[in-house]
Amino acid sequence: MPAMGVLESRFANIIWSHEPLASRDLIRMAEEELSWKSTTSYTVLKRLCKRGIFQLQDKVVTSLISREEFYGMRSEEFIEETFDGSLPAFIAAFGTRKKLSDEEVDELKKLIDGMRR
Repeated sequence: MPAMGVLESRFANIIWSHEPLASRDLIRMAEEELSWKSTTSYTVLKRLCKRGIFQLQDKVVTSLISREEFYGMRSEEFIEETFDGSLPAFIAAFGTRKKLSDEEVDELKKLIDGMRR
């Protein structure tokens, strides 16, 4: 699934945070939060619908995949493409630039324990 640009992500987050959402309300919110004209909002919405992330049905916008699913898929693709699918290689590379706090390490351990088969 192709990545979203920064503005597309902000637009998508409006939808995910308020769905189901009448298209006119989405257009109003995008105008207020992003300073977009309605044509821009409809163009981006159409693009995101074509990509299978959202749908517009009876003037109501809903998601076809959740925010968590979308970013989970993007994360998997990034690790697959960049680190040959190795999560440990990703974490090792991440750790060379940023040290983790004890709280972050504990949180990661809990997440990993929850993922065990």
